[in-house]
Amino acid sequence: LIIASLSISAILVFFIVPLTIVFFIYLTNILLVIYQRNNEVKADPLSDVWDSVRKTIASFWDIYARIWHGYELHGVENLPEGPGILVYYHGAIPIDYLYFLSRLFLWKKRLCLSVADNFVFRLPGLQLLLRVTGVIPGTREECLVGLKNGYLVSISPGGVREALFSDQSYQLMWGNRKGFAQVALEAKVPIIPMYTQNVREGYRTFKERRLFRHLYESTRLPFTPPYGGLPVKFRTYIGKPIPYDPNITAEELVEKVCKGKFLFSFQTKTAVQALISKHQTIPGNIWKALLERFDKRRK
Repeated sequence: LIIASLSISAILVFFIVPLTIVFFIYLTNILLVIYQRNNEVKADPLSDVWDSVRKTIASFWDIYARIWHGYELHGVENLPEGPGILVYYHGAIPIDYLYFLSRLFLWKKRLCLSVADNFVFRLPGLQLLLRVTGVIPGTREECLVGLKNGYLVSISPGGVREALFSDQSYQLMWGNRKGFAQVALEAKVPIIPMYTQNVREGYRTFKERRLFRHLYESTRLPFTPPYGGLPVKFRTYIGKPIPYDPNITAEELVEKVCKGKFLFSFQTKTAVQALISKHQTIPGNIWKALLERFDKRRK
């Protein structure tokens, strides 16, 4: 009985925060449905009619971000006034990205469209929330329409694979994906790199991955359960835009983004390595990430 109790307690400690996040996400969708029915709202979910609701949602997650992760957002001035493509590293749970969306809306009243994996749209009970927060499929047509309408569009080329199988080495797992670069060239918009410090120290996935990797590659479903939820310091850095250049190829543009993955003012390997050393411990260290909550010099 004691062993069983300790085992259950350990499981709860490992998974309680991720499960709490899932609970709040579903609760948000329920409240949106209630709001829609009570007020008979029939407007396009991306229209300004929903801005008051979006502000309420963003305020909740921004408070959560401040309390639990001491969240900071740097480099908002690097975002273009018009459309652009944000490219970011995908943590085990992209809660940092949700924090970014919330603060961007509160600070700038800007809605950033988010490209999501197909499995997200098959999750039950989240359709209204996805539409109101601007989550879209990753098709070329959807992205081009969003950019044409003046939105920022964000994408993680590593996607679910990077979320599940990258680790505290912060290795990008993009494979041959360069569709985002082709869209940027076609839409003639800049690409803006983005990265959140310590995102892998906050949430991780299990190291024994061969079975989970096989299941993912066979089904494209995220069977690897994330765990953690430690209140480590999160800082999101938005880098300098990589401007549209009609003479550059999609492959060259991908390479530029890869080289600019961490901070982004420079695009040489030497400069990026210097920035990695400054902003991220490699491999990631949980204790250091926790102590950074108290490091006033970094603010």
